[in-house]
Amino acid sequence: IAGAGGAAHLPGMAASLTVLPVIGVPVTTRQLRGLDSLYSIVQMPRGIPVATVAIGNAQNAGLLALQILATERPELSERLQAYRQQLQRSVLKKQQRLDELGYQQYLDTIL
Repeated sequence: IAGAGGAAHLPGMAASLTVLPVIGVPVTTRQLRGLDSLYSIVQMPRGIPVATVAIGNAQNAGLLALQILATERPELSERLQAYRQQLQRSVLKKQQRLDELGYQQYLDTIL
């Protein structure tokens, strides 16, 4: 997992030096709010892939790395499944609260 901002060379350089998966995390920049980083990471030449997650989303980079490892480790796969089920429960709970309060009152409680 390589985070990089601006010209964002690190993920591409790492990918060019190994056959292992490389996950790039574009870092938010002042000038273009991370779009420069994102474009630099996703525009790798053919043959040097870099998996890329959303700007500033290192958490998804970690989860993607775990998913790769889980292809050979059933215990990781089970833990990832449990995590996703917990996320689903959390979203459904928020949806229920939104339905109960209405969108304006819901927004007032979270902002």
